[in-house]
Amino acid sequence: MTAKAFWTSLVALLLMPLAVATASADENVLTVKGGDGPGHGKKIVLISGDEEYRSEECLPMLANILSKHLGFDCTVLFSQNPEDGTIDPNNQKNIPGMANLKDADLCIIMTRFRNLPDEDMKYLDDYLKAGKPIIGIRTATHAFSMPKNGTYGNYSFNNAGGFGKKVLGETWVSHHGGHKSQSTRGVINEEQKDNPILRGVDDVWGPTDVYGIRSLPDDAKVLLYGSVLSGMKPEDKPVEGKKNDPMMPIVWTMPYQWEGGKPGTSVCSTYGSAVDFQCEDGRRLIVNAALALLGMEDKITPDLDVSIVGDYEPSFYGFGGAKKGLKPSDYKQK
Repeated sequence: MTAKAFWTSLVALLLMPLAVATASADENVLTVKGGDGPGHGKKIVLISGDEEYRSEECLPMLANILSKHLGFDCTVLFSQNPEDGTIDPNNQKNIPGMANLKDADLCIIMTRFRNLPDEDMKYLDDYLKAGKPIIGIRTATHAFSMPKNGTYGNYSFNNAGGFGKKVLGETWVSHHGGHKSQSTRGVINEEQKDNPILRGVDDVWGPTDVYGIRSLPDDAKVLLYGSVLSGMKPEDKPVEGKKNDPMMPIVWTMPYQWEGGKPGTSVCSTYGSAVDFQCEDGRRLIVNAALALLGMEDKITPDLDVSIVGDYEPSFYGFGGAKKGLKPSDYKQK
């Protein structure tokens, strides 16, 4: 073998593990490239990871809407079994692909009680310290549960409210409505009816219950309240009494400033499970919020296309209900 051939072979050998690692990492996330649209050239990272409300089903659906209809490049991350790469919402310590936050323009998070390694949390920490916008859905109010004395213990829901309280405005409080017995009807806050996030939003209903809210910061703007209904159908009547007097906020926006970082803006929706997002205006809330947070309020129209791309047959919420054996690529829509 000549010297030139030797060095060529050596370089190829050294590069081989890097290429394999890159390919392997790509298989652990769902990437949906955007086309034409107002979001062209912008990247949204959606982080799923909850055991109950099927974020692993609804976030890929929202990513496909944001990409196909609006042009955003979307990357969806999943809690996974590290041994075979299958999606496992019960694994609280492994969400591959957090490095995608390095060049993200927006983060949408729907996790519950995660305890991620420091090297992964650093990407989220850097993102928040940069003051970038974030949308939290349902269990994101209690997105993390980690040792208080750890590097990122300040994120834990039981440490002065953690990420939920400091970034989104509230941590875990309670089920205010009856869990699996009283559904939710969205009621627009008249003081915010002209907010662009509510543009085209007229009919929000979902079978998940209203979450309890203890208090929100004074600078939070409540967009939608949650009327507790007497049953699990959209035509059911609001219950009488204290559960709806006053009604709990279910969607709001607020400024945040993570510790040592720049100021940013968040939107939180405690409304939101995979079955909730069968509601067109439920999807519209998230899409409108994404555009508003990225300074594209002028692109929000009442008839904005938020139709589902491809098939979407969400599982009803509940522990132990996750579909088995799926990988991120299984959520790719053609």
